This record gives sequence, C-alpha cells and structure tokens, in this order.
Amino acid sequence: MSYDLAVWEGERPADNAAAGQCFTDLYDEYIAADGPDIPPTKQIAAYVAALLERWPDLTEDEDDISPWSTGPLIGEANGPLIYFPMRWSMAEEASAYAAEVASSMGLNCYDPQARRLRP
Repeated sequence: MSYDLAVWEGERPADNAAAGQCFTDLYDEYIAADGPDIPPTKQIAAYVAALLERWPDLTEDEDDISPWSTGPLIGEANGPLIYFPMRWSMAEEASAYAAEVASSMGLNCYDPQARRLRP
C-alpha cells in the first residue's frame, strides 16, 4: 500500500475543492494522457532534488531507508506536475516533509487521499 502526493506549479487554489479540480485537470493533461513525456520544469526538478537530499532515490537505496515507492523519483514528474507514491509506513514523516519543501518553494501540494491542500 502506498500514499500519494501531487505537487505542481501555479497559483494556489482558493480551497480544497478547487485544488482537487486543478489536480484532476493536471493529471488528465500530464499523467493520464497518451501524449509525449514532457521533461520536468526546472522548479519541479529542483523540488525532487530537495527531496532526494533528505532520503535517497529508491534506485540507490542500499539501506532500505527511502520512503519513495518508485524510482527514479524524477520519473514521476511530467512538466509542471509530479504525482508520486511513498511507502505507507513512512508516509506521515515523508509527506509532511514533502509538503513543507513544496510550500517553501512556492509549489502546491495536494493530498488526494484526504482531498485537501497541504500544509
């Protein structure tokens, strides 16, 4: 079982409902569409790099300490959006950190399980 977060560039949605709609629209455009892969934007790439400063990428995790459920983590990014899973057992700590980093970088962080913006 995994816990997922979505992080994207753009204006902060007015409320959780607007964030849910924004996430759905971005997901449909960048993840679910059969279109080409789009390299992550510089800001999303910097965000992923910041996460990997704290915990290693799953592909490089020799000590089983990474919270990420997929690797390479940057592979979950497409354009201005990253939608990524983390291990359920580490989700509380890792998602709080991921949301904090997103906020510090001016990015939106959305929890699709709770249907709410974070933090």
